[in-house]
Amino acid sequence: MDWSDEGIFLSGKPLGEANLIAEVLTLEHGRHLGLVRGGRSRRIRPTLQPGNLVRVTWRARLAEHLGGYNVELMEAHGARALDDPRALAAIGMLGEFVKLLPERDPHPELYATTLHVLRSFAEPDIWPALLVYWEMQLLQEIGFGLDLTSCAATGSTEELIYVSPKSGRAVSREAGTPYADKMLPLPQFLIDSSASLAPTDVVAGFGLTGFFLERDALAPHGLKFPDARNRLLDLLRREPHAA
Repeated sequence: MDWSDEGIFLSGKPLGEANLIAEVLTLEHGRHLGLVRGGRSRRIRPTLQPGNLVRVTWRARLAEHLGGYNVELMEAHGARALDDPRALAAIGMLGEFVKLLPERDPHPELYATTLHVLRSFAEPDIWPALLVYWEMQLLQEIGFGLDLTSCAATGSTEELIYVSPKSGRAVSREAGTPYADKMLPLPQFLIDSSASLAPTDVVAGFGLTGFFLERDALAPHGLKFPDARNRLLDLLRREPHAA
């Protein structure tokens, strides 16, 4: 059994003094584990940094075995994030949330969005908003997608400013105002690409996706938000106009 694929290195677990069990989000084979012999050596350590885009070749006697990886570096996103605490937190958060996906189950659209976020670290005013989109897509992939296209009550596409916590659907100003204290705010950048990307809007976006992630994906399994996500939100809240 063998295949080659591109993937995003997520994390590594030491095995013995020299080896590493690598977890990689691959394009065609999903979240996949493999043994990297000598993976803790100085030579290969820079390649096996969370967030790096790598080319992996996996081999095993049987498909159900752990198997082994040969790894080549393609793009060093991990090293580029070393001077940005927000980016480091984002990489850690991505690595933890991907564990919600079944192992070896491909999710090519989410993979593409993950890579887009990593490649956008050079645009610090934009990528946090892309990470909110990523969380929305994760919800979709695990069966809890939001519907922000029209009002759940009237079908209108105008003045969508709320989201129903029950249905995960958008609600218009007219229909939602009487129940405003029970509604979730809908940041406009999620439905209008020309809308503001101020830190306060991005934080509100994480509040929206976080509500449904916690209720539908984390709490039922006794899980909590990754510490990295909490760190990222703390950093975003400290930015100007995010209070």
